[in-house]
Amino acid sequence: MPKRQRQSGNKKGKQSNFAKLSIFQPNRYKFKKSCPLSIKGAPEIDYKNIKLLRKYMSENGKILPSRITNVCQKKQRELSLSIKRARNLALI
Repeated sequence: MPKRQRQSGNKKGKQSNFAKLSIFQPNRYKFKKSCPLSIKGAPEIDYKNIKLLRKYMSENGKILPSRITNVCQKKQRELSLSIKRARNLALI
């Protein structure tokens, strides 16, 4: 007698549930967010501009990462340096 192959609960010709999930399919609608500090007319990053620096800090005083704030790498370095200077001078 030939052995019968077991099917894992799926009927013939049907795809598994994993193939239907969107997380396994490539995302076609990706768009890049622009850096809010690199656009035209953006405020200059300075340790004296406390209002701007507070936007990029958490409630506990930690610097927010660029993946959350969408700041480019160059501006993130300037931002972190300015925040550290303002902390050192006790402006924040």
